[in-house]
Amino acid sequence: METAALARVLVDTSVWIEFFRKHEPYHGIVTRLIDNEQVCCTGIILAELMQGAKLEKELAVLGDFLQVFEFIPETPELWAEAGHLSFNLRRKGLTVGLADCFIAVAASQACVPLATLDGHFEVLKKPAKISLYPLH
Repeated sequence: METAALARVLVDTSVWIEFFRKHEPYHGIVTRLIDNEQVCCTGIILAELMQGAKLEKELAVLGDFLQVFEFIPETPELWAEAGHLSFNLRRKGLTVGLADCFIAVAASQACVPLATLDGHFEVLKKPAKISLYPLH
């Protein structure tokens, strides 16, 4: 009997940082998601992690993300939606970075929950129609 595939989870930069520092409970949570082949990624998350790398060895590990994880397709329409979201939030007096807006609309478009420790996503949750993956 085949088991149904477990739902994918978009793991944000903030959680990856805690994973690589081996901080619990995040290291255990991400390890489980990796073992269950549930992790998906976006190019902007990978780029943020690479930007913060301190050693070539770390860059090599991050480069493996391209072969290991499924990436949410990035389209001009998705970037336009991120810009629109940022515009609407700014009109309400809320400033959220474009990268976070893109991550939110990518999660929404792919219908995947977002694992994050970044408080900006609480603001983005309703307007971007995303769910946040429980980390505790």
